[in-house]
Amino acid sequence: MVAGISFWDCTSMLNIKKILLPVDFPDVSLPVIHQAAILARHFNAEILMLHAVTPLSHAAGVPDHEPELARWDLLAELNRRTEKNTGQSLRPELNDLRVQSVVATGDPAHAIVKGAQWGKADLIMMPSHGAMFDQFLMGSVTAKVLHRTECPVWTGAHAQEPPAQEFAIRNVLCAVDFGLRTEQTVSWAKQMAMEFGARLTLAHVTAGVESWGPGGSYMNQGWKDALVGDATRRLAELQQASGTKAEVFIGSGDVPKVLSQGARQTNADLLVTGCYPYGGHLRTNGYAIICAVPIPVLNV
Repeated sequence: MVAGISFWDCTSMLNIKKILLPVDFPDVSLPVIHQAAILARHFNAEILMLHAVTPLSHAAGVPDHEPELARWDLLAELNRRTEKNTGQSLRPELNDLRVQSVVATGDPAHAIVKGAQWGKADLIMMPSHGAMFDQFLMGSVTAKVLHRTECPVWTGAHAQEPPAQEFAIRNVLCAVDFGLRTEQTVSWAKQMAMEFGARLTLAHVTAGVESWGPGGSYMNQGWKDALVGDATRRLAELQQASGTKAEVFIGSGDVPKVLSQGARQTNADLLVTGCYPYGGHLRTNGYAIICAVPIPVLNV
């Protein structure tokens, strides 16, 4: 608190004016482009589409030499390849939006982080794994971006994604670990829910309550009741401080697994977490959460 003003007062409204959208070539994540278009239209934001050139994209037709690369039209080539490979056009998604395309060289994660800084992006939106790239390589890029940038990062669903046209933000799940980013995380989740008229649920995962011994495992009910009671109290205090009236989901054990269950149970369309760059068990499980949940994840 500074001069009598709490953190909640300082984050009264979202200000998403520029979205950095890293894309693969020649294959793109159509669901993430669709989601970026939805947010860009809603917030009247500009999209900065960035491709970091790799040997694989060179093999797919991206020019090798700097003068040719400077003249190469990323957006036009992406649309041409997408229509050829999938029969879908990017034009309806991006029609009437302000889109600037940039081609970068060097390490993809570094290029994305620098692109966000150079472009003064308010949000990075990227797939959690790629189509053309080996999924472990793209996963590595996503994980590095999460660790290296202060800019909020939206990652597309790691599991089998639904058709792009079905995406809408109707239910928002917010993972709370009572760490240093809790206030900012809840603020983002609350505001995203308000912007799209969505239902908000706060989720907390306690330590595991199972014990192992002769004959297998058993649940310590007293321990569970104490943990759930403490989490319930702290979430109530948090809601009072933040002015939220959200539903509550409390689970225990494996964080990614429990949050995945929570996403399904609450029919969540978006999970908001504060898993980087500071401490807390959400930070430790950051990329594992992205891999586990079947919906987009917004890391703030």
